[in-house]
Amino acid sequence: MSSLIKEEMQRLLFRPKGQHLKELIEIVESAERRHFLCVSVAKRDTVRITVIKCVRSGTEEKYERLEEWFLKDLVLLDGKDSETDEPRFLMHFEAVRSFTAVSCASKYTLARALVSLSSKHHKRSLQLANFDRTYVQPTSMYSNRGDCMVLMQICVYAFNLLCLSLCPVP
Repeated sequence: MSSLIKEEMQRLLFRPKGQHLKELIEIVESAERRHFLCVSVAKRDTVRITVIKCVRSGTEEKYERLEEWFLKDLVLLDGKDSETDEPRFLMHFEAVRSFTAVSCASKYTLARALVSLSSKHHKRSLQLANFDRTYVQPTSMYSNRGDCMVLMQICVYAFNLLCLSLCPVP
């Protein structure tokens, strides 16, 4: 479902402004409408973070930009608590903005995208607080490809354990 929303937002909101939508997550803002936090890149390598409201009119959905910041202005991304499954996080710009993702996995997806885009387009590492770095920072095997790479890494470890357990002991 989110890939269809992403394609529609790309077509209606981002492509006309010369931007490419890199990542979006659904956030909890108000009970009556859906909201999304989007990360896009313009042609001049300008990375923007945008809050989008989804407004349903009849059978059609329309999208409206509510707030927008530049990634270069993001001082700190605070996950609030790395020890629990907490979907809330803070983004420190000139003012601190609080968000609640629909899931903790969405929060980490956004964090991975922002870390990757910050190092690629701004040549600096994004300051993180209260995130489990093993799920955010790239390692030798996990190279910013999201949850599939983490799952693959777990499968490789499990396969190695299985092979070791089947080996005869001399």
